[in-house]
Amino acid sequence: MSQDELLVLIYRKDEKAFTHLYDMYAKSLFSVISVLIKNTEEAEDVLQEVFVKIWKNLDTYNESKGRFYTWILNIARNTSIDKLRSKNFNNSQKNLSSDNFVNLLEDSNKLTSKVDGIGMQEFIKRLKPKCIQIIDLLFFKGYTQQEAAEELEIPLGTVKTHNRNCINDLRNYLKV
Repeated sequence: MSQDELLVLIYRKDEKAFTHLYDMYAKSLFSVISVLIKNTEEAEDVLQEVFVKIWKNLDTYNESKGRFYTWILNIARNTSIDKLRSKNFNNSQKNLSSDNFVNLLEDSNKLTSKVDGIGMQEFIKRLKPKCIQIIDLLFFKGYTQQEAAEELEIPLGTVKTHNRNCINDLRNYLKV
């Protein structure tokens, strides 16, 4: 099923469409979510929340503003960041046992292969070191642009400009 056919079915709220939507995008969205949410169970919960948001908010998708995949990727990223910033999530992280830290370390070792699985790591490695640093902070660590500016000790406007230029470089590498 093509993406366009899928969108038509989703707009009609066809139940089969949800299954197709999940099958087409779950792995790549989970990879993105897992970069930010290190706990697998929490990442799975966020993935479920993302698909519910996609299903309920499809009428807000505007094809003229970007690709569908980019739209759902932003939903996944923003939902993950919201989860990271939530009070309940922060409190649950304070109560982790040492066993969980071992699992987190093991999961982070698998992280590189997950990102490589969607092919992004190779493209990001081609960018300038400053771009790699900014993309890492903004997209993989969930920093806001303001937080990235403070971390890098550069003006907010510079972070925004670098981010825009870096994303354009990445698009050129990806031929998007």
